[in-house]
Amino acid sequence: MIETGRLFLRPLDRSDVDVFVELHADLRVNRFVGAYSRQQALERLAVVERQWAERGHGLCAIELKSTGEFIGRSGLQHWEQFGEVELGWTLRAEHWGHGYATETAQACLDWGFATLEEDYFTALMRPGNEPSVRVAERLGFSPRRQDMLKGSPVTVYALDRPADLSCK
Repeated sequence: MIETGRLFLRPLDRSDVDVFVELHADLRVNRFVGAYSRQQALERLAVVERQWAERGHGLCAIELKSTGEFIGRSGLQHWEQFGEVELGWTLRAEHWGHGYATETAQACLDWGFATLEEDYFTALMRPGNEPSVRVAERLGFSPRRQDMLKGSPVTVYALDRPADLSCK
């Protein structure tokens, strides 16, 4: 669905359950985003599928163009409790430090501003997640407020729609 120089992004679905569970099983990864049992992952992926069907956006699988390997997830997710759309990214730890998070997040951001009528997108950061904060800042996000997500504090970063891409 979205293609970058090195990556393919396609909507996640329930057939991705095994790679989704594996991604979140790594303690380095789930430190900030949590782990999932197979059943929890199926339920989460059903929500992702529903969001794609109802809202026209959601989380994507990130695959390397060169091999087709699943290396993580990224995308635009609506949070009902905030009434906002978050840009998120989670990559396998062995793929950190190669610029994939910035590459995939920029592609999702570009697609989102071109496709959706959101005035801004958020990025929710848990305390201590400095690598993701650096990605958000490279993309132009800045802190907007402190909030709570699933009982944990987050800093809500935001990026407003560029003036040259004003909503219709």
